[in-house]
Amino acid sequence: MVKQLRTGALMLLFLTLITGLLYPLLVTVVAQVAFPYQANGSLVRVNETIVGSELIGQANSDPTYFWSRPSAISYNPMPSSGSNLALVSTSFQDAEASNETTFREANGVTEGVEVPADITTTSGSGVDPHISPESARLQIDRVAEARGLTREEVVALVERFVEAPMLGFLGEARVNVFNLNRALDALQ
Repeated sequence: MVKQLRTGALMLLFLTLITGLLYPLLVTVVAQVAFPYQANGSLVRVNETIVGSELIGQANSDPTYFWSRPSAISYNPMPSSGSNLALVSTSFQDAEASNETTFREANGVTEGVEVPADITTTSGSGVDPHISPESARLQIDRVAEARGLTREEVVALVERFVEAPMLGFLGEARVNVFNLNRALDALQ
């Protein structure tokens, strides 16, 4: 029995060393060497001040900016989670209906036009910085009017920021709202 305990303790120590120390250290070193910007959070700095991350959505209800999808965690990346509400949940349905009404009113979207689900529901992480191109296009008129820009200028900007699915087939086309809003500010 002592031999088995000793073997078990040595295996625990060995695997803890490999999986708890060496592997994370190796992954960290490789990431820092190969992808330092991404490994450090894709942080965007303006005059040495961090203004956000390309990976984290930001709350925004300013009519001069494009809006991200709603967040169940107020865009706080620390808990990084969705609402965990089922589609049949009354709370989920009420929140989605409220978000849709707010979006329609703010953007002048009539009842005959479908509002994409991504702009009315929260993401699984709660901090997704992307929306669908359709959601961005529905906001063009509001942003152009609020900024005093032509519709064509804003359309061109949105289309420039549409990202294709990864490798051409993984996922959906998307628009990073943080990057789009930064380009919008640079336009003026």
